[in-house]
Amino acid sequence: MTVLTWDGTGQKIYETGVDHGVLYMPNESGVYDNGVAWNGLVTVTESPTGAEANKTYADNIVYRNLISAEEFGATIEAYTYPEEFGDYDGTSSPTPGIVIGQQFRKTFGLSYRTLKGNDVEGNEFGYKIHLVYGLTAAPSEKAYSTVNDSPEMITFSWELTSLPVNATDYRPTSVITVDSTQVDEAHLQTLEDLLYGTVGGDPQLPTPDQVVAIFTTGLTTVDTGTAANQPTYNAGTHVVTLPAVTGIQWKINGADVSSGAQPALTTGQTAEVEATPQTGYIISGDSDWTYDF
Repeated sequence: MTVLTWDGTGQKIYETGVDHGVLYMPNESGVYDNGVAWNGLVTVTESPTGAEANKTYADNIVYRNLISAEEFGATIEAYTYPEEFGDYDGTSSPTPGIVIGQQFRKTFGLSYRTLKGNDVEGNEFGYKIHLVYGLTAAPSEKAYSTVNDSPEMITFSWELTSLPVNATDYRPTSVITVDSTQVDEAHLQTLEDLLYGTVGGDPQLPTPDQVVAIFTTGLTTVDTGTAANQPTYNAGTHVVTLPAVTGIQWKINGADVSSGAQPALTTGQTAEVEATPQTGYIISGDSDWTYDF
């Protein structure tokens, strides 16, 4: 027989703070393979919408209660932002120091960490890592005021909307949360190595399927830092050759291609080569190469 108790030692759980912000920029295939640190985060306010009841009546009773689709939204407030965020904030820089506004807003990914505490270990109890996909930033208000006897730093804020991405066996999702107090430490380290980068690999945002695999079946790492796993280019024949590597799907200019020698480039042609991981694999090392004729 279970007897409920309240407020036991170590059970007074709370969450606080926000740090370890990372902006992830997708390549042409939508893979978030390039991350940069986002310093100066003040708040990240998650604001989901939808999931509202829509009652249908028949026979003088509530016949069915349909629930609307849920959508993820958020607001970021920060003292600063990465220079790379300009492409996602509707600006473009044709030359250093010059910024042109009202440009196309690209989609991006984001991760940030919140602290999880309790009454025994305080803020050292653990943390949660939040992974967010398919984000678009709306134009935001910027208030510049005179310096006075109570100076304050300007904060910037952005309203974010999202386009969910696929998750096998689940509905498409925009957000995944990983609780450090409930997962295996080795698996958590694998995830953090991907998110924050290692000596052999750039920071990247794994897909929902890859995140699930990390904590269940595990991922197999493919090292593209070795010459045998990299494409080659013959400057004489202008032919790109892609090695057959288990776990890698090659793409050229965004389209899937098979391994082996590719059609020769013609004058003025460019081949944007990408190595994308197949299900159950993750790439360590470079994942894109450019060849010009």
